[in-house]
Amino acid sequence: MSKLYLVPTPIGNLEDMSFRAIRILKEVDLILAEDTRNSGKLLKHFDISTPMLSHHMHNEHKTVEGLVNRIKSGERMALISDAGTPAISDPGFLLSRACVEAGIEIDCLPGATAFVPALVNSGLPNDKFVFEGFLPVKKGRQTRLNLLAEETRTMIFYESPHKLLKTLSHFAEYFGSERRVSVSREITKLHEETIRGTATEVLEHYTQHPPKGEIVIIVAGKN
Repeated sequence: MSKLYLVPTPIGNLEDMSFRAIRILKEVDLILAEDTRNSGKLLKHFDISTPMLSHHMHNEHKTVEGLVNRIKSGERMALISDAGTPAISDPGFLLSRACVEAGIEIDCLPGATAFVPALVNSGLPNDKFVFEGFLPVKKGRQTRLNLLAEETRTMIFYESPHKLLKTLSHFAEYFGSERRVSVSREITKLHEETIRGTATEVLEHYTQHPPKGEIVIIVAGKN
């Protein structure tokens, strides 16, 4: 039966790959990968020989229609990103939407995603939260920060190491220097750490200890 599988892959520790994910990747006709070179290492580790096709943010607009037609004709495909769950700040939304519109069944496997462990171990309220992903780099950034300054739910952001200090300084400026912040980096990897404190305290820490690796920022909502 034709179907699209969305398959999470480990964000660091390969032991987080599920038995079901390995089985699905072995059984489908084609794996759509964000970066075939990166995913090739993962597939080799788990002895998966299924053919791969590149599917990333620079070509997904052009390839979605053809992929949908192939699935409708009977092919089973799995979509994976470089790490984590597809479509969460990674390619996947366009193809998923097109499959839904075409009446194609979609099966998203549960699995690794960076923001859940970062949220849970932050010590901040997690009964209600909003996922913001990456803030706008330039255009719209100030507008977004002004809007989020009034957000009462816990907020989740992704950030790159070289932009972390700028983002933390903006949080202190727009949200207040005493706003509680938790920064998790290198989740599931050897040098995993979480630094918690006020926006100013966390900014001071990373000013003295330049960060490396993948970063998730959890920010308390407005009281």
